[in-house]
Amino acid sequence: MNPHEPAPPGRMPRVGLIGAGAIAAAHLDAWQALGAECVISSRTRPTALAERFGVEIADDADALIDRVDIVGILAPTPTHLDLALRAMARGRHVVCEKPLALTSAEAQRLAGAADAAGVRLLPAHVVRYFAAYRRIQQAVAAGGIGALQTLRLSRAGAGPTTAWFYDENAGGGLIRDLLIHDIDQALWLAGPVTAVSARQDPPSIGGRLSAPVTAAVELTHASGVTSRIDGGWLGEGVPFRTTIEAVGTAGALAHDSLAHDSADGAGAVPAAPGHLPPQTDDHPYRAQIADFADAIRTGRDARVTPADGVAAVAVVDAAYASLAADGAPVSV
Repeated sequence: MNPHEPAPPGRMPRVGLIGAGAIAAAHLDAWQALGAECVISSRTRPTALAERFGVEIADDADALIDRVDIVGILAPTPTHLDLALRAMARGRHVVCEKPLALTSAEAQRLAGAADAAGVRLLPAHVVRYFAAYRRIQQAVAAGGIGALQTLRLSRAGAGPTTAWFYDENAGGGLIRDLLIHDIDQALWLAGPVTAVSARQDPPSIGGRLSAPVTAAVELTHASGVTSRIDGGWLGEGVPFRTTIEAVGTAGALAHDSLAHDSADGAGAVPAAPGHLPPQTDDHPYRAQIADFADAIRTGRDARVTPADGVAAVAVVDAAYASLAADGAPVSV
């Protein structure tokens, strides 16, 4: 397969996933739902995952890249830049879990490398594919609540159990890893951001977080809209919950992932703690991968573009700069 051309009709590309954490199962399920042939690789040999999905394990990342047309990067954030550059240099399309990179400068480098190599890059901001969030975005874009004025978003639950998530110096951090989902939503709904202020309780010490930890990020958009994003990694057993409320001049729209009357909650399957809402009957992970596969095939843009991934990381950069300045607003 020439990655500069659409995939031949009737053949799904070969897919390799680097990283075997909790999110890997969702990616494997999504690709296999399309009939893709998959192979995986991880620093720890993921035998149980391979057996569950009936896939092979490559010896290492380079061996995997050599065998496939598309590379999914699911490994910790500090690895994203190197792995994506290696894949794109060999003509592979890339799906990269959020955040796209540690900094907006690195994220922009990846976007530029994809463009130069003539390959596609998908920042995996999967919340754009959850039906409830998509419906709110479509209604706001259509003027269904008049001119948008404010957004309120939240995301909280039991925190992850892997230590690096709590180390801001190692690519972790509550805002960088968790709240970036809602930062992306705010950008999707209200457009570019001009200023960011952020607070975290308790503050990190030497870049290390202690749980439970909460954070609040406030965004000022160029459109005049203001967004407030709250989140937390809380105690063990705390149910995961996300909310969104969009208020306009002619009405409001809201969604709560724990609401019993939400049709999107039917048949839910638990997701990785502290990260995403549960999988639902609308299959957002499958929708994300199907969108990217179709974008490769047809040459159109996917719902999430490299520029979207860069923009989200730029807001994260500003949020951490605000934390360092005791919550003072920081320009984007």
